[in-house]
Amino acid sequence: MQQSAPDEGRINKLKYVHDHAYAGLTSGWRTFTRGGGLFMALSPLDIHNKEFSSKMRGYDKDEVNDFLAQIVKDYSSLIKDNEGLKKELADAKEKVRYFTDMKEALNQSIIVAQESAEKVKNSAHQEADLIKQQAQQDAQGILNRAKADADQKVHQAQAQTEQTLHDAELKRQNISVQTEDLKRQSRVFRQRLQVMLESQLEVVKSPEWKELLSSSPEAADTTDPSQEALDNSQAGFVNSSGAVSGADAYTEIIFPDDQSATSESATATPAPVDSDHSESEATTSATTSADTDVTTDQDAQ
Repeated sequence: MQQSAPDEGRINKLKYVHDHAYAGLTSGWRTFTRGGGLFMALSPLDIHNKEFSSKMRGYDKDEVNDFLAQIVKDYSSLIKDNEGLKKELADAKEKVRYFTDMKEALNQSIIVAQESAEKVKNSAHQEADLIKQQAQQDAQGILNRAKADADQKVHQAQAQTEQTLHDAELKRQNISVQTEDLKRQSRVFRQRLQVMLESQLEVVKSPEWKELLSSSPEAADTTDPSQEALDNSQAGFVNSSGAVSGADAYTEIIFPDDQSATSESATATPAPVDSDHSESEATTSATTSADTDVTTDQDAQ
């Protein structure tokens, strides 16, 4: 059978489909992976360039060509959609990988931050404990020093108080001894003064003084020579007693602080120019009596 010439209209139609639907597509087999294996896929250009043999009573060529053109168009659209989906899938996978890496980095950062925070927390606790211990030690040291200082001051005050009390007691005892000594010396002075005055009073109260004071001048002219001698003797005694000067008669007072003075407190000694034997005996008796009183008073103390 002779093959007819190609229809001009069909050629133009296929050309239009080829220019618009299959632009940018290359011919040849495409390699795809399905189920772990490799298979070869047709491209739209392969479908377009496919030639079929003619037989009797076969299909209408125009209908077959139109159908093939539609298949090429749809197949090309599917390929483009597939390419776009593949690109979106790759982008999504890239984003997933990016976010996965970021997640791991964030997790690692969180772990590091947690570890750092835990270390800082532990370090802060340790430093706080050290500061607290140091503060307690310092406070205890201050308290100990203050207590020691207070105890030392209390001991010093007690020692000073005891020393002051001891000194006061010694002074009191010394003053008491001095007071008793003054009392004793005052008693001795009083007793000796009393003895001296009593002895002088006895002399004044003697019969000779009474007879002298009771005699008249006329009676004195009629007396005998012995009476005149007695009167002269008495007059001499009276004159001697009355004419005692400040250099012959004195009173000596011994004070308690005069340690070098004699034990005799007061002594009145007349200067007998023409005194008789009775006056000497009275003076000796007064002195003996005063010494006896002093000895008795000292024994009593």
